[in-house]
Amino acid sequence: MSDLLHLVGLISDTHGLIRPEALDALRKSHLIVHCGDIGDPAVLVALRKLAPVRAIRVNNDTGAWASSLPTCDVVEVGTHVIYVLHNLSELDLDPVAAGFTAVVSGHSHKPVIEKRGKILFVNPGSAGPRRFTLPVTVARLALRSGRCEANIVQLALSRQSRKRGLFT
Repeated sequence: MSDLLHLVGLISDTHGLIRPEALDALRKSHLIVHCGDIGDPAVLVALRKLAPVRAIRVNNDTGAWASSLPTCDVVEVGTHVIYVLHNLSELDLDPVAAGFTAVVSGHSHKPVIEKRGKILFVNPGSAGPRRFTLPVTVARLALRSGRCEANIVQLALSRQSRKRGLFT
């Protein structure tokens, strides 16, 4: 991978809603990872217009469109290995022993970046319908040889998007 920069967009808990602000925030991604609760295949179609997409399915992702999606995934980007699951409390393996660089999850709708030893844990929050007073967010991973950094992007919602967003 040399020192080439790879940008991975992270999105979760869209629940059938794709906001133009989320698409804008993910636009320069080389890869987009959806951490579950997609809600509608049109969300994946919109994301695939920006970059290749890896997605997992959970309880709200039903129907034929979701049946081919895994419930967790291992995504390799250069020398980095990223473990994707929806609910972090269901992590049933040792990420260090597995050789993961990062563990990304969704479910809580709460954006989090936390380093635990050598492993980066990232929850991009929710880009879907607002839940309680939590912000509407996505995240980005910047991967270089030997480095993995994340940042949360709080979406500045337009008036239309604040009211109802764009349901697919």
